Amino acid sequence: MATNHEDTAPELHQELGERVEPTKETTVAPAHISEKKDINEKVDVEFGETAEGEEPNEHEKQTLRRVGENLPASAFLIAIVELTERFTYYGAQGLFQNYINNDPNGADGAKGLGMGHQAATGLNLFFQWFCYVTPIFGAIIADQYLGKYKTILVFCVVYWVGLIVLWTTSLPSSMDAGAGKAGYIVAIIIIGFGTGGIKSNIAPLIADQYQRRRMAIKIEKTGERVVIDPAITYQRIYMIFYWCINLGALSLIATPYMEKYKGFWTAFLMCFVMFNVGILTLVLRRNTYVIRPPQGSIITDAFKAMGLMIKSRNMDAPKPSWREAHGKTQVVPWNDHFIEELKRALRACKVFIFYPIFWVCYNQFSSNFVTQAGQMEGHGMPNDFMQNFDSISILVFTPIIDRLVYPVLRRNGIELRPIMRITIGFFFGALCLAYAAIVQHLIYSAGPCYESPGECPAGLDGIKKLPNHVHIAIQTPAYIFIGVAEIFISVTGLEYAYTKAPPSMKSFVQSIYLFTNAIGAALGEALVPVAKDPKFLWMYTGVSCSAFAAGIIVYVIFHHYDRDEDKNYDLDRDEPTMENEGVQRGNKLDDE
Repeated sequence: MATNHEDTAPELHQELGERVEPTKETTVAPAHISEKKDINEKVDVEFGETAEGEEPNEHEKQTLRRVGENLPASAFLIAIVELTERFTYYGAQGLFQNYINNDPNGADGAKGLGMGHQAATGLNLFFQWFCYVTPIFGAIIADQYLGKYKTILVFCVVYWVGLIVLWTTSLPSSMDAGAGKAGYIVAIIIIGFGTGGIKSNIAPLIADQYQRRRMAIKIEKTGERVVIDPAITYQRIYMIFYWCINLGALSLIATPYMEKYKGFWTAFLMCFVMFNVGILTLVLRRNTYVIRPPQGSIITDAFKAMGLMIKSRNMDAPKPSWREAHGKTQVVPWNDHFIEELKRALRACKVFIFYPIFWVCYNQFSSNFVTQAGQMEGHGMPNDFMQNFDSISILVFTPIIDRLVYPVLRRNGIELRPIMRITIGFFFGALCLAYAAIVQHLIYSAGPCYESPGECPAGLDGIKKLPNHVHIAIQTPAYIFIGVAEIFISVTGLEYAYTKAPPSMKSFVQSIYLFTNAIGAALGEALVPVAKDPKFLWMYTGVSCSAFAAGIIVYVIFHHYDRDEDKNYDLDRDEPTMENEGVQRGNKLDDE
């Protein structure tokens, strides 16, 4: 941990009206924008014009347009690793609903495990829940013992074993021998540990590649003076990260057809092969990544500090300065600055409390929406193919929002801060489920089986079930709405978890954010009894209303957090610049 004299430095600088810049330059930000500054060359805080490359004064922060920077190359490499992992995850997981549900004799498609729709929904939701619980274990290992990079490698091996089990037990010979069900259960548990350990570390690792800590003035080619804002760059990093995730998710374009015409095992084999590409990228380019070393007992210290907060009913109680002023003599292994960072992280976790409601909306597209598509006329299209429109909408709208919508709003003095973006995400999630309810109403209003699709004599063609007379394409807007919702709420959640966490706890706070998805999956499990005909309509309606209400509540309770964004970023302004070997050129780690 840093020595305590560092705690008072920011306060002294504020009192004296001074801005002390770091003496080193970042190796990953553009070279022409330096973060050096001679403290003797001061500008008038109120009326002066700051030179290019230096930190803007308060007037410039308020009046100049803010822009982000381009990503370093190492960030794109990590995005490729995530792309291959998500290709694997979605390509396999998107088939699980049919794999569990389908008849072993092939009566309703490729030969599956024959466990029925409700069992398929329940197991699918369990898998999603488990995949978002395990990130906590990966985060603890990374932040306290191995660091993010080594932890990712370890869990890649675990994931690799799970994929082998899934593929081999889905082979026709294994299915005929009765190994399918047991193999599937073992595989999803192993894969759940693997993906969880990767998930909590890959998102903070990509943001670690960007090293700017403070705003800086930049003069555009047009002569316009703008402010480089690290907050906008982090927002862009996670927009690109999420774009790559959904590019990988397009594996669902191929795997449903492989399932339909060649069987599930062929799709699982392709996912396994693609995963190996990600491992190779991670290993072969290991010397190019910025890697933050683990910080020992940092998570244990954080929980001890929170215990002192609860015991004293005061958020400042763990601070050494507060303890000294109140006669507490026991030495604590942290400084005041760490407690301020911890308080910032706890504020972010308060916002995450409402995220499970959104994840209930989101999880519908890989479970009940697949079933809904199966109740409509596909005209040769597999029912689990429609999930791709979620990813396609994200691929289309992410660059539009990042490069068009946000810049236009900024030029007009409107900055969509995190809480506002999260609120918009909830509203789009509500719109998605409201539209799904309308589609379900149309299905129930059409023949031949109306409220019991495929379950009436007219709905059977020999042993095959016939859908109701509604075209599957009508489901497309629901996937577009949930895709746009993700851009606003899911991307912002990743960004919020990283930027509000202490530098030594990035993975752990990220795992807390991911855990909200596990809670959402658990809430989805509670809806399984009503996930059947003819109750789908009212289930979709209820979830839609819940998401809309959550959006309103989040904005009412937390909208004032947006006003403190710049102040929160200032907590990281004196963090040392990192490189692939650790801390750059003589800067010291906090715990040294």
